[in-house]
Amino acid sequence: MSPVLAGGLQLLALIAALALAYIPLGNHMAKVYTSDKHWRVEKWIYKGIGANPDTEMRWPAYLRGVLAFSAVGVLFLYLLQRLQGHLPGSLGFAAIDPDQAFNTAASFVSNTNWQSYYGEQAMGHAVQTAGLAVQNFVSAAVGMAVAVALVRGFARSRTGELGNFWSDLVRGVVRVLVPLAVVGALVLVACGVIQNFSGIHEVGQFMGGRQQWNGGAVASQEVIKELGTNGGGYFNANSAHPFENPTPFSNLFEIFLILLIPFSITRTFGLMVGSVKQGYAILAAMGTIWLGFVALMMWAEFSHHGPAFQAAGGAMEGKEVRFGIGGSSIFAVSTTLTSTGAVDSFHSSFTGLGGGITMLGMMLGEIAPGGVGSGLYGMLIMAIIAVFIAGLMVGRTPEYLGKKIGSREIKLAACYILITPALVLVFTAFAMALPTSANSMTNSGAHGFSEILYAYTSGANNNGSAFAGLNADTQWFNTTIGLAMLLGRFVPMVFVLALAGSLAGQKPVPVTAGTLRTDKPLYAGLLVGTIIIITGLTYFPALSLGPLAEGLA
Repeated sequence: MSPVLAGGLQLLALIAALALAYIPLGNHMAKVYTSDKHWRVEKWIYKGIGANPDTEMRWPAYLRGVLAFSAVGVLFLYLLQRLQGHLPGSLGFAAIDPDQAFNTAASFVSNTNWQSYYGEQAMGHAVQTAGLAVQNFVSAAVGMAVAVALVRGFARSRTGELGNFWSDLVRGVVRVLVPLAVVGALVLVACGVIQNFSGIHEVGQFMGGRQQWNGGAVASQEVIKELGTNGGGYFNANSAHPFENPTPFSNLFEIFLILLIPFSITRTFGLMVGSVKQGYAILAAMGTIWLGFVALMMWAEFSHHGPAFQAAGGAMEGKEVRFGIGGSSIFAVSTTLTSTGAVDSFHSSFTGLGGGITMLGMMLGEIAPGGVGSGLYGMLIMAIIAVFIAGLMVGRTPEYLGKKIGSREIKLAACYILITPALVLVFTAFAMALPTSANSMTNSGAHGFSEILYAYTSGANNNGSAFAGLNADTQWFNTTIGLAMLLGRFVPMVFVLALAGSLAGQKPVPVTAGTLRTDKPLYAGLLVGTIIIITGLTYFPALSLGPLAEGLA
């Protein structure tokens, strides 16, 4: 079987699996976030944290809950790393340095999972399981909660109440993430992913030095790493490591986990606003971009330019032979179009255009389908921008889902789409201006610039994947990328929740003959075009200095 055909069959199998799961999971999540009943275990949690799950919150109170919970998470994870040497199950590892501990705490709480350390050489079982794995669950649940709050803003009228953050958070973990993670972990263990609490094993000599293998509760962390679009690997090689991703089937299953909730939550959105067709329109826009990027990536990596590529069947540098170009291309696109950041190949070793595709996927705002929760609310922001543009074209007041999109809503949406590019470009400019940053770059020229641009794009967009080649374990990069991750995660949430409160306070606008139908293919096409144009105008100069210059050289 040719590598191209194998890649195509993997893509078809993945689409079929996602289609089968779409309706059941989407319906289940809609019931989770609209039910007025609490499970017994949830009541215990509410009692333990002192929260009343039946109290409705306006957007400032909802935001305070998000920020307070996340701030406690950052502090707890920071202290856990700083005290690692005194904890059981530390495997003899010392405390993490302050700048790296801050970077890692900011990374996992913000659902970014950027790693500037070697997992098997720095983190023991205590930090991996009690710290990093726990944040994989709760940071994903925070994103889902904010998305549901925005959906309620569209669904409700003449009220500023958006639900209860603590209820949404707990239900997302208990009713959605944990059950799916249990099933997924069993599948990964059956595939050969390890799950234990063993220590460090010395397995012999390798190139004049001792070779050691770590054990760990890898399957349970691997499944939520993908399912929650987190991305932090137990080992430095991430999903290219055979203990995390041993077979082609496990590779395809992990891609399925990455895309499962972000695609399925569009049906949840449609059910909650009372129109399944609206969910299909958002799904169509997400799916079109995702498929287009997969096709472009496969073309870039399968193109046979030169005898080396012809002999290998494509650009095999930096890719695992057990996954091939097809599986690696689908994984790379899926992980950068979501906020996952897991990698089964080195993006720095992709072709110049292939590396640019991974970078552009993050620059879109990771909305196709995006992260768990964050992808939906990011796409809904773009839907509002698209409606506004359509309104300007025909001279009508823009409306979306029965709500008028006025100056307040547009200002909030504009602030949302501007904050992340500002963080990426400003931090990149400062890094390139400093003479010390060049010492962290493995390459010079356009590829070296791409290393820096990719790092801040990954951090500010809460992706977490690395281009490879950049030594980011320095005080400058640990601190600035940590700040980019926190600001890129929580500042946009301020605008999302403020927008949700504004929409919830409106009264519904009746549908007329002049109302733009936002559940039709024409609007889905307008939405895709809006996303591509806004991203292109924002990032084209930076891309021209990096991956485009390299790819066209």
